[in-house]
Amino acid sequence: MTETVLAYIEKDESYLLLYRNKKKVDINKNKWVGVGGHLEKRETPIDALYREIKEETNLDVKDYQYRGIVYFINEDFEEVMHLFTVSKFKGDIKECDEGMLQFVPKNEIFNLPIWEGDKIFLKYLLTNEPYFELKLIYKGDELLSYERIK
Repeated sequence: MTETVLAYIEKDESYLLLYRNKKKVDINKNKWVGVGGHLEKRETPIDALYREIKEETNLDVKDYQYRGIVYFINEDFEEVMHLFTVSKFKGDIKECDEGMLQFVPKNEIFNLPIWEGDKIFLKYLLTNEPYFELKLIYKGDELLSYERIK
């Protein structure tokens, strides 16, 4: 099972999103997502959070909240994603080799091309739900069902 982190960096009622449009082969191609990626060997989710944000944005995390876990189940793979929001950071954003980074007002996110499952956990983030665990079942790109576990 793959283990990943995903972070939504907050500033002025916006989240920093990544429009994934630069890689030829990318499961997230042409979608807007948070910042994150896979855990490396012997890395904790917190280690990965700091590393991935630095690599993709050049920002240094100063304060974060661990918001929950999202389990993705698909016919081809299973993933455990640790979900964070970052409220304080330092540095200047650099160009990302995976796509375009942009702060998007929170009330405009649902107008963008995002995964159906992301809409579910983004609602939890935007309504300040406490820690949650969510299972999303996909077939290809189609969300078949979801369940809030906790």
